[in-house]
Amino acid sequence: MGESRGSISFFGTYRPPVPLGIFSCPVDPPPSSYKDELLLTDDLSYNQNGQPVPAAALKEILAFMGKKNPKVASDCGVTLEDVAKGTVTGLVFVSERDRGLETLHLALRRPATGQVVKVLSLLGDIYGVDGGVRMEDSGCIAGGFTVNGGRRTVGYSLVYVSTKEPARTRRTPWTVVYRTDLADGKTERLTPLGQYDLSPAVSPSGKMVAVANFHGNRWNGEIENLKTQIVIMNVDKRAQGSLDRKVVIKDGGWPTWGSDNIIFFHRGVDSKPPSNTAAWAVYRYDIAAGKEDWVTPAGMDAMTPAAISETRVAVAFIGEKSKQVQMQVEREESQYRHIQIFDTAMPEKPPVKITQMMRKEGDHYNPFVLDGGSRIGYHRCRTDKLLPITIKDNNGGEKKSTSIERKFDKVQSHQPDVGLFRVTGVFPSISKDGKKLAFVDNEFKAVWLADSQGGLRIVYKVRKEKSVFSTSWNQNDKLDTLYVCEGPAFTIKEPVQIMRIPDVSAPGRRRALALTDKPFNCAFPSTNADGDKLVFRSSRDRVGGERKHKNLFIIDAIKGEALGVDQLTDGPWTDTHCSWSPREGCDWIVFSSSGRPEKDVFKPADEPELDHGLDPGYFAVYLVSAKDMVKGMVPAPVRVIYSAPTIAGHINHPVFSPDMMSIVFAADLAAVSADPISMPHFTHSVRPYGDIFSVNLIDTEDDMAKNKDIQKFHRVTHSRYEYSTPTWSGRADDELDPNTKWKMLESWHDDFQPRCPYVGGQAGQKESWHMTGHLSIDKRCC
Repeated sequence: MGESRGSISFFGTYRPPVPLGIFSCPVDPPPSSYKDELLLTDDLSYNQNGQPVPAAALKEILAFMGKKNPKVASDCGVTLEDVAKGTVTGLVFVSERDRGLETLHLALRRPATGQVVKVLSLLGDIYGVDGGVRMEDSGCIAGGFTVNGGRRTVGYSLVYVSTKEPARTRRTPWTVVYRTDLADGKTERLTPLGQYDLSPAVSPSGKMVAVANFHGNRWNGEIENLKTQIVIMNVDKRAQGSLDRKVVIKDGGWPTWGSDNIIFFHRGVDSKPPSNTAAWAVYRYDIAAGKEDWVTPAGMDAMTPAAISETRVAVAFIGEKSKQVQMQVEREESQYRHIQIFDTAMPEKPPVKITQMMRKEGDHYNPFVLDGGSRIGYHRCRTDKLLPITIKDNNGGEKKSTSIERKFDKVQSHQPDVGLFRVTGVFPSISKDGKKLAFVDNEFKAVWLADSQGGLRIVYKVRKEKSVFSTSWNQNDKLDTLYVCEGPAFTIKEPVQIMRIPDVSAPGRRRALALTDKPFNCAFPSTNADGDKLVFRSSRDRVGGERKHKNLFIIDAIKGEALGVDQLTDGPWTDTHCSWSPREGCDWIVFSSSGRPEKDVFKPADEPELDHGLDPGYFAVYLVSAKDMVKGMVPAPVRVIYSAPTIAGHINHPVFSPDMMSIVFAADLAAVSADPISMPHFTHSVRPYGDIFSVNLIDTEDDMAKNKDIQKFHRVTHSRYEYSTPTWSGRADDELDPNTKWKMLESWHDDFQPRCPYVGGQAGQKESWHMTGHLSIDKRCC
C-alpha cells in the first residue's frame, strides 16, 4: 500500500540543530582542556541520557542475545570473557537512530581504545520487543541482590520509561516505568494503573527504584517546573513480597541515590506561581532521619543531579538566567549549563569544576557517574558537525562561518499509509502537488524554498526590524504562489501583514506584495482549492485595548483587501490557525479557537486570564463552512476536538489530509514525556511540550455537525521535544526520500547570515542561542 495517504511534516523546537553526543571527563584531577574529554558513543544520530551497565548485567544481556539471536551476537564480536576481563563495557542511552524514534540503545565499548564496537537497539535488536511508535527514556540497571537470607539471587533487569501505552484520559502523561528482565526478556509495569512516573533511578543495592510521580496523577500544564513528588518502591514485587510503593519527598524531581538511605533530587521554586522562571536547586534527603538539606548555593540554578556517594553529587548548573529575550546581548559564560561536583561533607570546599575549564561557552546536560565516580558523563551538542560555509559581508567581501545541514528526517509513522518527516525549518508547507517545500529560518528572517530544480535556496528576506512566519502555498499549483506573514512574530499588539510572493520558484529573489494594508494583526493565510479566495485570522474591527481578540476573514487571494473583506467568524475570543479544505468545491475550513462559549467548558472565576503568562489557553479545533456565510451573519462552527473542558488546554495548527478524511494538529493531549528542565531552557517563547496528533472525520460530504466532539484520536509522534506546525501533503512520486526529491542537501546559502551565529569565538567554541534548539526571536510571548 505504501504511503498512499501522503506524508505529514512538522517542526521540532528544543531539539538542537546538530546531533547530541555523550562524553565523559575525569574527576581527579578535573579536566583542563578539551583533550580530556572522551566520546562514549559513535557519530550516528542524536544520543543522550547515558548510564553505565554493570559487568554482571552486561553478561546477562550478551548471554540472552547469544541464545535468542546468535547472528547478532556473533556480529558484535564481543564475548562474555571480554566483559569479565573488563576489556568491553556497556552504556545504555537514548538514541534516535532507530526509525527516528527516541528509544534505548546499548553501546559496547573497548575502554582501552575508546572504540565503540557496536550499538544495538536494546529492546528491539536484543530482546525482540516491537513496541511500535513510542518514546523510551531514563534506562538504568536494577537487580543483582539476594533475598530469603541469601538463598535466592534476583537477576538483573532494565528499568526505564516508555510511552507505549495510551493514558486513559486526555491531557495526561503517557510516561510509565517498566522493568524488563535481562535473563528472559519478560516485561512488567512498575507504575500502577492510573499513575504516571518520570526519571527512574535505581539504588546502589539494586533493590529499590525512585521515580518522579505526578502530583494527583495529573498534569496541570506546567511549562518548566513540573509538580512531581519522589516515590520509592521495590524492584521485584514477587521476589521482595510487594512493590511497597510510598512517597518520601512531596516536592521534587530527578531522584538519584547516594546510598540506599540517601536521595538527591532537584526542585524548582516559583516566586509567583505559575511561572516560567523558577529558581532551581539540588537537595539531599535522609530517608531514615526524614531530614532534607539544601546542597547547592542560592543565586544559581542547579538541576539533574547524579549522586556519587552519600555526600558527593554532580549537578548541572546555570550561573545566571538567560538574557536571550534581548537578542542583542551575546551569551555570557555564566549563562551556559555546566557540570560541577558538590560535597556536603565539606561545604566550605569549592565545587569541582568538570566542564568550565574545557568548554566554557557550551552547554552540558544531565550528568551521570562512571567508573565508581572517577569519571562524570554528560551529553552536549556536536558543534563539530556544523557545516563550514562562506558568506558575503556588507562590503562585498567574504568570510568564513558555519551553518547546519537542513534536511528531512524520516520518523516511524503511526500508520503504514502515512509518511512522517521532521523538517529543520519553522512553519514548513508543501505545495499541493508535493513538488515544492517552503519554510522559515529559526530567526524568522528568511523564507527558504526547496524543489527538484533549484535545490534549497532563500527566496525572500525581511528587513532587520521585521519577522516573517507562517508559510502557505496557494492550492492552485499553476499560480506558483506562496503566502507568508510579515511583522513581529508571537505578539498580538503589533500589525502583521499577509504577503503574496508570486512566481516564487523562479530564479532569484522574489518580491512580496501585501494583501492586507490596514494596521491589524493578520496571520495564518490559506487558500481554497481553486486558489482565488484566502482565509486568514485578523484583529480587524477589534483594535483597541490589548487587541487580544481575533476572528477569521476571507479576501481575494490575488488582489487582497482591495476587493473587499468578508467576515467568517465573530466574537470576543481568538480564532486562528485556519486551513481551507483541499477538495475542489468544498468550502469547509478548519481552525483553532480559544475562549468560545461552550456549555461543557468551565473557566473558574479565579483562574488567571493567561495560561502561564503566555496565552488564554482552552484551544480547541473547529470546522466552519464559508458557503454558509450570509451578509450580516456568520455561520456557526462545529467543535471537532478539545483538550480538556475545565483546564487550559492546547490544540493548535490543524490542517486537513489531502483526501480530507483526517485532520492533523499539534496538541498537549499527552502532556509531557520528559522533565523539561533537563532540556535546553530559558524564558520561553513557546511551550516546551506538545506532539502531533490526528483525528478521523466522520462525515466530509454532507453533515458537518456529525463531526462534533469526536472522542477517538491518534498520537502521531512521541517525543521529549515540542513538535508543532504540521502540514500534510500528497505523494508526488514514488521517491521516499524527500532530501533527494527536493535536493535538500544541495544547498547554497547566498549572503544570508543568521543574526545569531551558530558558534563564535576564536576557536568556534562559543555556542549561540541557536544551539539550544529554541526559536530566536525578539518578542517572547504567544
